[in-house]
Amino acid sequence: MYQTDPPIPAQETLPTMYDLPSEYVEDAGLPDEFHLLQPRLLTDTFSPPNYPPDQVFVASDLNLYYDTRNPLWYKRPDWFAVVGVSRLFDQRELRLSYVMWQEIIAPLVMVELLSPKTEKEDLGRTLREVNQPPTKWEVYERIVRVPYYIIFDRYTDKLQAFQLVADRYEEIDVSSGKIWMPGIELGLGLWQGSFEGIERLWLRWYDSTGNWVLTPVEKERKRGDKLAAKLRELGINPDDL
Repeated sequence: MYQTDPPIPAQETLPTMYDLPSEYVEDAGLPDEFHLLQPRLLTDTFSPPNYPPDQVFVASDLNLYYDTRNPLWYKRPDWFAVVGVSRLFDQRELRLSYVMWQEIIAPLVMVELLSPKTEKEDLGRTLREVNQPPTKWEVYERIVRVPYYIIFDRYTDKLQAFQLVADRYEEIDVSSGKIWMPGIELGLGLWQGSFEGIERLWLRWYDSTGNWVLTPVEKERKRGDKLAAKLRELGINPDDL
């Protein structure tokens, strides 16, 4: 293709999410149950109060395309969130993937759930060969420039967090088990509790008061408890209704 003056934008010349593969063809198996439940809890409790719901996009196991020179290169984060972007692509379609040259806005936070197979790459301890795609760490830190990179090892319950400072990730002190993100007025922390009937240590979002953000199920249960209490005040046994 000949260079034009002015250059044609990448949005017009490079493949769109409709043209790019949306399946992880190298992975023959499905994620384990933790990799299904933990992202669901993150999604259920991610509700930044300073952004309307239609300006928040979250995803898990969705291809993230990032390189205009190599448009088929991608990473597949376990979970990520973007704020200030339409919930729907072009305000009308569910996304097949997240394509940086189409979306422009980078994810605010990436979460990787460690597994023995991916641990070294997730932690930036692998080297890539010439002409090979960069590692996840390089993509998140230097190319996409994701402000917060969170890593959780469910086997050891170890939490690690990194924040982009200038052009490099710096590790955040997580001795408290919590990371506050002022730009979205939310924090991410370790919560011991039961989710989907499984009791363990989970990653979960909390609000500015330090309270854990309720899931839709918990909100409904809380609403039902308040209604039942009100009925009892009126002398009505809700169990008889």
